[in-house]
Amino acid sequence: MKSMERRHFLQFAGLGATMALTGFSYNRQAKSNLLRLGGPVFLKSEDPAELAAEHRRLGYSAAYVPDVNPGDSGKIRELRKAFADRNVMIAEVGAWVNMLDSDIEKRAKNLDYVIQRLALAEEIGALNCVNIGGSYNTKQWDGPDPRNLTKEYFDATVENCRKVIDAVKPKTAKFSLEMMGWSLPDGPDSYLKFIKAIDRPAFGAHVDIANILNSPERFYKNKTIIDDTFKKLGRYITSCHAKDLIGKDVHLAETMPGKGGIDYETYIRNVVALPRPVPFMLEHLRTPEEYDEARKFVVDKAGKMGVQLA
Repeated sequence: MKSMERRHFLQFAGLGATMALTGFSYNRQAKSNLLRLGGPVFLKSEDPAELAAEHRRLGYSAAYVPDVNPGDSGKIRELRKAFADRNVMIAEVGAWVNMLDSDIEKRAKNLDYVIQRLALAEEIGALNCVNIGGSYNTKQWDGPDPRNLTKEYFDATVENCRKVIDAVKPKTAKFSLEMMGWSLPDGPDSYLKFIKAIDRPAFGAHVDIANILNSPERFYKNKTIIDDTFKKLGRYITSCHAKDLIGKDVHLAETMPGKGGIDYETYIRNVVALPRPVPFMLEHLRTPEEYDEARKFVVDKAGKMGVQLA
């Protein structure tokens, strides 16, 4: 989804302490998973079988949730079966609203919406429902605000995540927060603090490397940041976003994979080394042709690495 050096919430005495906290032993020599690449499809159809087939035609084995009403159990069952029959994993149900809206009534309404989206993720068999923590910015729902880096923000987000999870009590789907450059979690260390404070098995980690490369130093050291993120979050990771960054007019701007400076060999290697298959989802492009180009880059890069697609 939608950078300044930030304070980190946890300090670890080396990698050993991190692994002790996460309970995850990261072994790059272990057998790799197949890469589950996914992205949007542009087919004008409401037929579950046709939608699943279109994902496969494009080489996708992961998907964003198709349009479906939360209460339409029959359609949800059809979609779940059609995608499973085609071995297409439903990766994410997005819940893009501000859980910290300054308007109390709107905040409550937004929380109800997120609860509905997590319930949909559970019913349709999606890996996770993802949102951002929100923002205290009064003009832009995901905009910058100095309070987004405070204990007030952290505590309110912990409470919100618990409310969402406790309302649904999902057995398989996870609720996760997308890492952001202007709000928490802004990297693996702050994410680990959320995991510990929320203290719910149904809370998972969502990785978007481009979002946390929010300074020139982080951008140029992105290989190290990628490795560090996967080492620390390891077994909690439920889904990853695939996009790129480029320096433009003294700012960092999003671009398609392969057009920027993110080390995609390192990114892909870490994704397929996780202890379970995790979707790698293209996003934020405008046209089918742009997605075709981005997909071809990822597929070619994976092939040169000897990584097969699911």
